[in-house]
Amino acid sequence: MGFAVSAHAYDRFMGRYSAPLAPVFADFAGVAPGQRMLDVGCGPGALTTEMVRRLGDGFVVAIEPSVTFVEATRDRHPGVGVHRADAERLPLRDDTFDGALAQLVVHFMTDPVGGLREMGRVTKPGGVVAACVWDFEEGGGPLSLFWALARELNPHAPGEDARPGTRRGHLAVLLQESGVGDVEETALSIHVNHETFEDWWRPFELGVGPAGSYVSALDPRGRKRLEERCRELLPEPPFVVTAVAWAARGSPRAR
Repeated sequence: MGFAVSAHAYDRFMGRYSAPLAPVFADFAGVAPGQRMLDVGCGPGALTTEMVRRLGDGFVVAIEPSVTFVEATRDRHPGVGVHRADAERLPLRDDTFDGALAQLVVHFMTDPVGGLREMGRVTKPGGVVAACVWDFEEGGGPLSLFWALARELNPHAPGEDARPGTRRGHLAVLLQESGVGDVEETALSIHVNHETFEDWWRPFELGVGPAGSYVSALDPRGRKRLEERCRELLPEPPFVVTAVAWAARGSPRAR
């Protein structure tokens, strides 16, 4: 999948978008002082950092399956309880948190409904379960142009639009199927400046995620063709990438 990479590589590739998304997502989920919150699939800690800023490190717990990312989050936030585990099997007690959030994670879960159900299990009644995923179906995600041009050159390029939660309304459906009630969904937008084309392109060569894995698998000629086609279609630098994520939230139903 391309997540056996360093935290630095992830920060350069997706962190440039996940870091500015974190405060917008935290606002949507209602993260506020006095709460105890869980970050599910924390990666190197973009959302964890925002939670710590709002709540203090003693009120944040993070879950992540990648050893590299677990170590990075622990190093960055020594006061946060960081556990290596899958979303579908949270090593935590029922009704422990005021909220459980998953930023840019549901579409990579082996069992999205099971993972969201676990998030609901560890959240107190009346708390919030929230998730967000980039918009791949309608072309609003930060990688949408990349995948559109990859498929233009190779119709068999996989893309990410078939993944769970990446189309309008699907995150809400997944939450409802997991047993979460009072579900609402919205679109969250961020704007990220890129000073040069290379600033945008080079992180794709780091092998991070499906897009990075795709670039890494191309031969030198194929990689150059894709790079040059992206250069042709992007605006003259500096340019701004506007990225849209679907976000949904709800409360666990009484058990």
